[in-house]
Amino acid sequence: MNMKINNTSFYKTSDLALVALLSLSFPIKEIDSSDTKRVSFIFESSNALNEQIQAYWLKMLRVEPQEYFNQLKNIKTRIYSNK
Repeated sequence: MNMKINNTSFYKTSDLALVALLSLSFPIKEIDSSDTKRVSFIFESSNALNEQIQAYWLKMLRVEPQEYFNQLKNIKTRIYSNK
């Protein structure tokens, strides 16, 4: 989901697999836990981010498995530390 705040574009998602992948290259700007059933992660939008998202959905990405798995664990830790 794309959104704009103060003329800056952001991308918001709750897809953990995508968040883990994106956060390997792009900083998470905010974690939104206002919905009690779902946590969303917000990234600042850019052409590079949009290209990475597109490549993810087209199944064109390759990542180092241990790095990805460790990042997924880090994301889950951030989710549970925010509650």
